[in-house]
Amino acid sequence: MIFSSVFFIFTFLPAMLLVYYISPRKFKNFVLLAGSLIFYAWGEPVYIFLMIFSICFNYVCGLDIQRCRERKTAAVLNLIFSVAVNLFILGFFKYYGFVVENVNGIFGLHIPVEGLALPIGISFYTFQTMSYIIDVYRGVVDAQKNIVDFGLYVSMFPQLIAGPIVKYKDIANQLKERRECFSKFGYGISRFLQGLAKKVLIANTIGSVYQSISNLGLEQLSVLGAWVGILAFTFQIYFDFSGYSDMAIGLGQMFGFEFQENFDHPYEAKGITDFWRRWHISLSTWFREYVYIPLGGNRKGTFRTVRNILIVWLLTGLWHGASWNFVAWGLYYGILLLIEKFVLRKVFDKLPAVFAHVYTMFFVVIGWVLFASPDLGYAGRYLAVMFGQNGAPLTDTAGIYYLLTNAVLFALAAVCSTKAVHRLFQWLMFEGRKGRSKTAVALHILIFVLCIAFLVTETYNPFLYFRF
Repeated sequence: MIFSSVFFIFTFLPAMLLVYYISPRKFKNFVLLAGSLIFYAWGEPVYIFLMIFSICFNYVCGLDIQRCRERKTAAVLNLIFSVAVNLFILGFFKYYGFVVENVNGIFGLHIPVEGLALPIGISFYTFQTMSYIIDVYRGVVDAQKNIVDFGLYVSMFPQLIAGPIVKYKDIANQLKERRECFSKFGYGISRFLQGLAKKVLIANTIGSVYQSISNLGLEQLSVLGAWVGILAFTFQIYFDFSGYSDMAIGLGQMFGFEFQENFDHPYEAKGITDFWRRWHISLSTWFREYVYIPLGGNRKGTFRTVRNILIVWLLTGLWHGASWNFVAWGLYYGILLLIEKFVLRKVFDKLPAVFAHVYTMFFVVIGWVLFASPDLGYAGRYLAVMFGQNGAPLTDTAGIYYLLTNAVLFALAAVCSTKAVHRLFQWLMFEGRKGRSKTAVALHILIFVLCIAFLVTETYNPFLYFRF
């Protein structure tokens, strides 16, 4: 079940809201937990048992670690065991096929590669459970004694499938006490509709452009066509993922929760470092807090700083997928960040901001080639076409057609990726007079009607980050 589906919008969500708000306060978390498990089981009827195991296992581990905090060795062993089990489960389902394929290729073996389906959202909820276990060990939070509250933390349906990755310490108080109110509910609806519009009206539409260009085959692409295609993907993945995050944050508000922002207009960034402070913020902060800083961060000399950054970005690439192109994508950003840190930082201070922005978007777009490609070989061939190699013509009829027929869509996507539209919504919703409020209501109704019309008539409705 996905948020941008007619069934979710008109059946599941209204039913959940109704049952939640008529339930007594002491049963609200149980209602949300039950609804979240139903939501997950709807798409993963088998792996729901893996989710339940993860809840029970990490619940017990948290209590055990807190119980033996004063005995350092026992606490460390408990921590290692619980993190190892979480990583084993994630690694088995996500990386088993990748490892076996490479072992077979290197050693000429014929180990069968099982066609394991990746449980939806496993990368997200595994990182949440590990952050909880680590924070209990550190004494940052106390172990949750109520298994319903803990189960809700792990499985809460608004952010279960594709984040944001919520750390337990950021939501612990909200699990016990939170305030639902009309203004928060109204903001939640607005935020959900903004995300739905990003996903349905922009991401799906511009994503079909990338899909059509990809279907032509590399041999049929011109330089122009290749650039139009990857620019379409550049906007698709932003509006797809940030749209989902907006919907998740909006849904959380409807139920009284406040999740951290996951995007801050990353295509306005002026530097790769700035870009990663704005893109998938919850993942970046997770790696910083639980990997980079424990490794020493930048406090122990240049060599260790370089090592730590490369380790973090290798892991970031692998978190996104089990293939060499994701490894390359992660290391690509690690190297760019190192170059910025040690070489370009002072240069940027002397240049007009527009140069830093153009530089950033150029390398971000190149990075999306690695991300979008099925393998490294395809990525290399696609990049070759983009830069006129392999005999690719500069332009062709297809490239011109896709550019001209989608020029307005590209312009709309470019404008909507800036703060301008967000500020307009803020002005209408919270800073406007009565007349503006009426305009805001009318605008939201129009967005809702358009989104439903697109959902009913269109068949292309993927969520790109579901595969992670």
